[in-house]
Amino acid sequence: MALSNHKMSILVIFCILSLVATLPKSNAGIAKFDDYLKKKANESFEESLEAFVKDPEELTDQFNQQVGAALVSENVTRRHLGEGDCMATNPIDRCWRCDPNWAKNRKKLADCALGFGYRATGGKMGNFYVVTDPSDDEMDQPKPGTLRHAVIQPEPLWIIFKHHMVIRLKNELIFASDKTIDGRGVQVHIAYGAGLTLQFVHNIIIHNVWIHDIVTAQGGMIRDTIEHIGIRTQSDGDAISVFSSNNIWIDHCSLSKGTDGLVDVIEGSTAVTISNCKFNHHNDVMLLGAHDESSKDAIMQVTVAFNRFGKGLIQRMPRCRWGFFHVVNNDYQHWEMYAIGGSAHPTILSQGNRFRASNNPNTKEVTKRDYATKEEWSKWQWRSEGDLLMNGAFFVESGPQMQHRKDPLTKENLIKFKPGSFAGRLTRYAGALRCHVRRPC
Repeated sequence: MALSNHKMSILVIFCILSLVATLPKSNAGIAKFDDYLKKKANESFEESLEAFVKDPEELTDQFNQQVGAALVSENVTRRHLGEGDCMATNPIDRCWRCDPNWAKNRKKLADCALGFGYRATGGKMGNFYVVTDPSDDEMDQPKPGTLRHAVIQPEPLWIIFKHHMVIRLKNELIFASDKTIDGRGVQVHIAYGAGLTLQFVHNIIIHNVWIHDIVTAQGGMIRDTIEHIGIRTQSDGDAISVFSSNNIWIDHCSLSKGTDGLVDVIEGSTAVTISNCKFNHHNDVMLLGAHDESSKDAIMQVTVAFNRFGKGLIQRMPRCRWGFFHVVNNDYQHWEMYAIGGSAHPTILSQGNRFRASNNPNTKEVTKRDYATKEEWSKWQWRSEGDLLMNGAFFVESGPQMQHRKDPLTKENLIKFKPGSFAGRLTRYAGALRCHVRRPC
């Protein structure tokens, strides 16, 4: 295992003590803490501790078995499909995409998450909220019918959109817990303004939207729930920022061109899955853990699966600190610096990814380790299993082999022998989908 239970328990206790010591000064550029936010921070971290999985290898093995089962049955399914019908190629998509009545059964999506974020059901237990107005003018009293008004409501909500729209956020969009953003059936672009902030919340699904050209916003008085309004500092320009939150699922989003990161998961966040997304044209793509000193991130567990890391990307796909990261069945092409990096001894399990290096002889290495000597980082557990390395790409492993509690090389999981060759198929439909009512998506 990556860490013994005894060592993990010590780390968790250390995390709690560290949080207590640093909380009053830990605004990390996102918020100035008031009494309300201090209370929310404590509650959120307690929830994250509950969401933390003590045996992450067992969960990753279960994930691999589901991938293998999906691929075994795919050829049978495809023989019965007509032209234009659904050809879902991974187990998340096979859960919902081939239903021609998906628009009437939208909440079925909440049963489809896999990986560490599998408990995320978003607004499944609530009503539908239809966004009719793309404007974002009032930060203190958001207008009913806008996305900002929807996400601050106290109850669970499944948020959908009446028509195509481009939403230019005046300031960061701050969520309350138990929300789903579901952009299927229309084209929703969150662009040319601020991004999304998930701070001190739980149980969020963000699905099927385009998020691009995100810029910094000035901050000021912004309502984050019906019951609270507070001062925000200038936002960083992240497309999606997950701050001290848990049970988060980001799926089938197309992300590009942010001022800072496209997806940041920081400050003790855990139980997160980022899947079926398409990333293009960006420098710092995905940051999982903000600081080497943030020991609370020892509980961070993130699954990065079935994504396409495409044109114009430079680094951080992802960049990891402290926690356990399952990077599985993604397709990487032509990174300009490195693909997967980290510091502060993260555990990284890379499985079945396809790494296609560019022709630049200086960017062939998949991995990059920061702020540590070779003697130190050689103890970090970074393992590559079944990855396909192309055009001279190479993955520098370190640390001991993963000790899987279940043998992953079963008949159902035969892809485990050479899964990297399937990465193109598994990620074929990555990014936001153009779904049509009464047809498979």
